[in-house]
Amino acid sequence: MIESLKMYLEFPFVRYAFLAGTMIALASSLLGVTLVLKRFSYIGDGLSHAAFGAMAIASVLKLSNSTLFVLPVTVVCAVLILCAKESSKIKGDASVAMISVGALAFGYFIMNIFSPPANLSGDVCSTLFGSTLILTLSKSDMILSVSISLAVIVFFIFFYNRIFAITFDEDFSFACGAKTKVLNIIIAVVIAVIIVLAMNLVGSLLISALIIFPAISAMLLFKSFRAVTVFSCAISVFGSLLGLVSSILADTPVGATIVMIDIGVFVICKLISMFKK
Repeated sequence: MIESLKMYLEFPFVRYAFLAGTMIALASSLLGVTLVLKRFSYIGDGLSHAAFGAMAIASVLKLSNSTLFVLPVTVVCAVLILCAKESSKIKGDASVAMISVGALAFGYFIMNIFSPPANLSGDVCSTLFGSTLILTLSKSDMILSVSISLAVIVFFIFFYNRIFAITFDEDFSFACGAKTKVLNIIIAVVIAVIIVLAMNLVGSLLISALIIFPAISAMLLFKSFRAVTVFSCAISVFGSLLGLVSSILADTPVGATIVMIDIGVFVICKLISMFKK
């Protein structure tokens, strides 16, 4: 197995996959804790479906770099969901359901009309479940993924104290003069960026698992926000690397393999937490 892995690592696209996958997993796990504690998990699910609709349009238009199109569309949807959350007429869960179902239906409708029948099932499966997208990254795609992931990490470090404050007591932060609405929108935009990146790794349907499972697993063992965040990052990176290795050696779907490993880690953490009690 080691010899086989060494052989695969000689190919540039495999090295690109490992580097991009590690950075995407790290960026995805940083805000996962905040999403869970603020009960914003539904935003990640809704935005992932919105990204699928945008990806379908990019696929039909045959854009050379679909990320440059999918990213701003998903960011706009993130802002719309946050604005709808504050609206008295359309509540947050309703806006997510509308965007989520509408984007999935629209994306499949567009791909069904404009994609050749022979490629339709493969295109849909790759977009929804990741398939081998991460193993087909070009050098420019890898550089873009790593650069955006680094920007997300820098954002989290720079705004750590503010994110911590609004995560646990948004009303108190607002009373102290913090611009909580603006920061929530910025966080939603960053989440949208993470989701677009993670589509290459696990696909649009499995993105929520990549973001949420490491955070929940860490919460079972640790109490402090910093410890949970650090352990969540470790779980996410571990799952990504082991999932990529396993999928390459065993020829299994990359996204599903990574999520199954994250689920396995969650079960182990759950058992440990039960014994600790």
